[in-house]
Amino acid sequence: MTGLPPLFADWFAGHGWQPHPHQLALLGAAQDTLLIAPTGGGKTLAGFLPSLVELHLTGARGMHTLYVSPLKALTADVARNLARPIEQMGLAIRLGDRTGDTPESQRRRQRADPPEILLTTPESLALMLSWPEAPRLFSGLRRVVLDELHALAESKRGDQLMLGLARLRHLAPGLAATGLSATVEDPQALARFMGGAAVIEADPGPAPDIALLPTSRPPPWSGGGGRHAVPDVLDAVAGARTTIIFLNTRAQAELFFQAIWAANDDNLPIGLHHGALSREARLRVEAAMAAGALRAVVATSSLDLGIDWGDVDLVIQVGAPRNIKRLVQRIGRANHRYNAPSRARIVAANRFEVIECVAALEAVRAGDLDGEPRGPGPLDVLIQHILLTACAGPFDADRLYAEVRSAGPYAALSRADFDACMDFAATGGYALRAYDRWQRLVLRDGCWQLRDPRSARDLRMNIGTITESEKLKVRRRGRGGATLGEIEESFAASLTPGDSFLLGGQVLRYDRLRELVVEVTPAPGREPRIAVYSGLKFATSTELSQRMLAIIADPNRHRDLPADIRAWLELQAEVSALPRPGTLLCETFPRADRWHLVIYGFAGRNAHQTLGLLVTRQMENAGLAPLGFLATDHALLVTSLGRVGDAASLLSAPTLEQGLDDWLAASSLMKRSFRAVATIAGLIQRNRPGARKTGRQATFSSDIIHDTLRRHDPDHILLRATREETRRGLVDFDRISEMLLRNPHIELRQLDRVSPLAAPLLLEMGRVRLGGSGHERLAEKMAQDLMAAAGLDRLTNDKG
Repeated sequence: MTGLPPLFADWFAGHGWQPHPHQLALLGAAQDTLLIAPTGGGKTLAGFLPSLVELHLTGARGMHTLYVSPLKALTADVARNLARPIEQMGLAIRLGDRTGDTPESQRRRQRADPPEILLTTPESLALMLSWPEAPRLFSGLRRVVLDELHALAESKRGDQLMLGLARLRHLAPGLAATGLSATVEDPQALARFMGGAAVIEADPGPAPDIALLPTSRPPPWSGGGGRHAVPDVLDAVAGARTTIIFLNTRAQAELFFQAIWAANDDNLPIGLHHGALSREARLRVEAAMAAGALRAVVATSSLDLGIDWGDVDLVIQVGAPRNIKRLVQRIGRANHRYNAPSRARIVAANRFEVIECVAALEAVRAGDLDGEPRGPGPLDVLIQHILLTACAGPFDADRLYAEVRSAGPYAALSRADFDACMDFAATGGYALRAYDRWQRLVLRDGCWQLRDPRSARDLRMNIGTITESEKLKVRRRGRGGATLGEIEESFAASLTPGDSFLLGGQVLRYDRLRELVVEVTPAPGREPRIAVYSGLKFATSTELSQRMLAIIADPNRHRDLPADIRAWLELQAEVSALPRPGTLLCETFPRADRWHLVIYGFAGRNAHQTLGLLVTRQMENAGLAPLGFLATDHALLVTSLGRVGDAASLLSAPTLEQGLDDWLAASSLMKRSFRAVATIAGLIQRNRPGARKTGRQATFSSDIIHDTLRRHDPDHILLRATREETRRGLVDFDRISEMLLRNPHIELRQLDRVSPLAAPLLLEMGRVRLGGSGHERLAEKMAQDLMAAAGLDRLTNDKG
């Protein structure tokens, strides 16, 4: 196919459209293809156009095209948009969707008589491939469309999908796969992720209209809510047709929504949308947006991807975007049209974020994107795939190995690792093979198959790579101890006995984790060892951090910053020094009978959180009596009774590496990570017929297994996968290593007072710890004192 049939050409002409060159290029492509096109560039139609034309010309029946997207909401939106040309051209093409929301009666009909085009998600595809009738169902498949591929590639869902694509290629030789993406930092790497594909890059269209939103009040010195800009955001909403207001977390979205409603004197219709809301609530907001009934919606990443609301003409990002690709993706939600520039405004939530926002604007204008390098395909996902393959019927291990290696993430998979995964899937591995419950596969007539076909039901009920994070109750230690609240498991897992933290205005000493209860002892009068806990929030990307550092280090580039930010950096250069590439700037100074150490690492919040835990352990051993630390995306602040005189020894790479191993051994982090890996690999089953295992039961089971494997089989395939995942994901230690490699020179400035850059960090630590009815007045007094001490009081009248 190289041209449009008359019916399609007339349809385009009837709407006053001309098909884009990249749409026609896909129409003529017979091989796997990755299309990179801007939002509004007709990517989705381009992906479906070859299928629509081919089905029109051949009249084929049965499943011809499979569309996979990361979101059920996106699947529903695409179904609505695709139904329009099918209906308008009178095409005899059946369209259906298969997600977790699809009624059971419809699923049964699809298995017997599938539609020509089926829209689904990675998890539902994995389920369908586990059916015994999968070979019949997919044998006639000609095309697979993978939407928002860049988003899928950033998680295990993408690895699962690529294994599913490899299986589809085995069941339907000759099928063509098309990946669709708008924001890609390395198109060739994403094409390799697909298993090899030709890349088509569309004309990027007009440059976006993007700038900082002018605000009547300057941003505060600390904090992250952006609520100082509520009146200005409301003015911008009033001047636009429809606005999406993006925030980075659900909690921030809830608080901002409350603040904007309190100030919404004109009663503009404004909605709220995020992943923790009920499906019904989200659908109501989506329907109201599609109907043009809302002037704005406050949202999180739940609306990042390509839902097409043509009336959206403004996007406002509240808070630094942390990631250039995410910002570009969100910008694209405004003016969902190819020939119109997207209009977006950014609100910095505090002074440091102003610099990050300027760096992000520079990157967007330069067309630079960020992205972490993709690691090899995770082994727990491969184990799940092996077990689901057995659910569909007997298989030959050699053929499956070749099939798996054809999936991009597993192209370098060694036979030894594949065999270890096979051994675990079959028997549980060396330490567990004596237990009958993990004897799941048997070899008969040269093929592997389920030992008990009835186990297929349990395996299918536990499909997926998304593991839920538990909330843990915090309880006073002792019989009948009172429950004091809840904390995120990711935070609890990082604690070791004796650590102290803040909850509900109380300083608590961590004693132990018992099942899913954090047992503590109140420690009044004690400084909290860890002042902030907030789980794994978005970390600022390395690319964006380095752009920030380059701006800060070069006084000639300060002219692009607001006057008060320029004065702030000038004062920092006078009092101490400006952070700069190649040198890791550290500062020490006394304040309020304490010593403070600041490390300007620009390595991201999660890496700095880990660095804080490692550095304070070393300081404890050196007798420096650390009291607590605060981690932000840009710096680490440590408070102690003793003064650090040699920062280089604290930041020695071998010392930090050894400290990491010791800390992981003493914390619950490895067990937490092991439970997630074991759940994906099918060792721990959360869902069973008629019941769902509680988090407490799953924790109990996985902890016992983890300890058993560590004693008897320390190189077990799941322990290896756990160590790799913990190091790369939960603690971001690789970023610490990269930070030290980028900055071979460590410079320690010993100051007699707080530096201008450090003052907001101290204010943030103090702000977190304050509680009670007078906290606002105390916060204002603390801000005044700190800014005066740092010499910043003359820069602004804002009280922080």
